[in-house]
Amino acid sequence: MPHDLLAEMVSAVPMPALMVDQTERIIAANTDAKTLLGQNIEGRHYATILRQPQVIDAMEQSLRTKGPAKTRHLANDGAQDTTFEVQCRYMKGVGAVDGGAVMAVFQDMTHLEQASQMRRDFVANVSHELRTPLTALMGFIETLRGPARDDVAARERFLQIMNDEANRMNRLVGDLLSLNRVESEERVRPKEQVELIGLLQSTLNSLRPLAENASVTLTLDAPSEPITLTGDSDQLRQVFTNLIENAIKYGGSGGVVDVRLTASERDTAMRGPAVRVQICDKGPGIDAVHLPRLTERFYRADSHRSRELGGTGLGLAIVKHIVNRHRGRLRVESDLGKGSVFTVILPR
Repeated sequence: MPHDLLAEMVSAVPMPALMVDQTERIIAANTDAKTLLGQNIEGRHYATILRQPQVIDAMEQSLRTKGPAKTRHLANDGAQDTTFEVQCRYMKGVGAVDGGAVMAVFQDMTHLEQASQMRRDFVANVSHELRTPLTALMGFIETLRGPARDDVAARERFLQIMNDEANRMNRLVGDLLSLNRVESEERVRPKEQVELIGLLQSTLNSLRPLAENASVTLTLDAPSEPITLTGDSDQLRQVFTNLIENAIKYGGSGGVVDVRLTASERDTAMRGPAVRVQICDKGPGIDAVHLPRLTERFYRADSHRSRELGGTGLGLAIVKHIVNRHRGRLRVESDLGKGSVFTVILPR
């Protein structure tokens, strides 16, 4: 096969690909392979370019047996580690004196590796979150059957703790189901018209008992005229309920939670008409190191306090997916000792 035709064939492969003949030199490589391995790799011995032992062994095996081989190639693009699956296939009648050659194709598997790791982390986190209350329930049941069988005061105390732990598991399962539902609908655009000021007023009214118990004053600063946008009213209520409830629980020490609604014809974040809903508290704030990870599943800035207050670690993950479904943005600003501001930006 003419070399020009061979080079064209390798260039047509839509991922990094190169060819090594029986002289053990790279006789062709496409642009993606040169980006991955270096620009001047043609004519070089494959072992000096590929370097990783498992890749060299696979290439050597395919050249020797004239059969297929498969392995992994690890690289770093400067921002993250990447994993490639390398498939080697022998081709007859090409290369030096038409003695045959091996084509190696590099398929980027990084996204699959990341998805697999996320799944493992998710299962581990769910197992951990459920194991703690289950262990407590089993321990108290055993105690009530034994030493505390006739101790009325202890029995009442243990039953209250068992009730709290059961409620915690129920909230976790509820949030898991909610997260699954929100994720499944994330690519489906909402179609109903929602009047945002009325929705916020209704949400604040439902949370006033919680605020009063925490000695927190809730305020709403909004325009006088109605503001309507396309959205899912139930999901938007879930977003604002979660954020305002968090502000009461974690920022309530400041005594006030302000909800501010503003509308503009051109928002810098959306590059068009949008509304911004800001939930502001004057609590202890959040350390800047935690801000980028707040919307990760089960991530907590203060694990002990979150569990004490009944948090499942999924609320902000649900909020993020709902805001994404509405093609909006979620911004978090906080300074230690000065409170936090959660901003939901929604297109109109």
